[in-house]
Amino acid sequence: MSDTPVRKAKVACLLSGNGTTMSALLFQSRLEDCPYEIVLVASNNPDAPGLAIAASEGIATFAHSHKGLEREEHEAIMDAALRESGAEYLAFCGYMRILTGDFVQRWEGRMVNTHPSLLPKYKGLDTHQRAIDAGDPFGGCTVHLVTPELDSGPVLGQMPVAILPDDRADSLARRVILAEYQLYPRCLADYVGRAYRADWLFEKVRALSLALPEAEERESHGSPGFRTGGNSGKFFAHFNDQHHGSRHIAVLVKTSGVDEVVGLTETAPDTYFKPAYYGASGWVGIILNRPGVDWENVAEWLQRSWRSVAPKRLTRMLDIADEF
Repeated sequence: MSDTPVRKAKVACLLSGNGTTMSALLFQSRLEDCPYEIVLVASNNPDAPGLAIAASEGIATFAHSHKGLEREEHEAIMDAALRESGAEYLAFCGYMRILTGDFVQRWEGRMVNTHPSLLPKYKGLDTHQRAIDAGDPFGGCTVHLVTPELDSGPVLGQMPVAILPDDRADSLARRVILAEYQLYPRCLADYVGRAYRADWLFEKVRALSLALPEAEERESHGSPGFRTGGNSGKFFAHFNDQHHGSRHIAVLVKTSGVDEVVGLTETAPDTYFKPAYYGASGWVGIILNRPGVDWENVAEWLQRSWRSVAPKRLTRMLDIADEF
């Protein structure tokens, strides 16, 4: 896998101030094996110092003040710029705007934020003082996905920071931000890079395959495979992690024959390939380590492949349903 070029996910950062958190993400992105790149730094504050930092590093910037605009109107302007940049994910770096539900829904599952507490403790503001007042031994920071409810999205990572006996909110904050600079880039990289990792892709294929009736996991020639159950079960899918010299991470499924394999690989070579050994038997590889995988289409292929080898007692109800 190390010989495969890292495909960089495109990330836009949103900020309102100094841009120190954005800078941590930006300089991490310059490391060779980082799975993301910063394609835009956007702000609701045209005078935000973070914009100058980004521009000096050759990153495109966009700014539009929210003053005098309805929230939805300003979000539409920002959204257009984000999409024009090609951003696939948004990283919030001190963006001091409350988002509408419509904006969150449009970017659902693709927005990452950091918060200066160990969530679910101390959502909102004054997090450091609240932790000190409560007598907590630790403050810290959390990286999480953005959802409509404030500071309540799924947690991607946390880092505790010890509270010292003489700490004040500002002294604790100075150490928590250092932890944040370490945690945020790591969590963002793990999250946006997961779709190109064999372990994550395998779990997606595994869940879809085992959801089919009486499907079971079974190793085949040293690789994971899935087959119908019972002693006479037949394989309907194989997971391919760059085997036989292939650069692809893929799931192999059965087609109607070699002619269909040729047709698929010629018309959509970025999606399908003819796998070594299996291709001659009518199997096609669906490439998974690529942008924009249509998982509904993968599920349909798995069901079709399963159906081609499953016993009639399992497929009979599907055959009846197809008649209507």
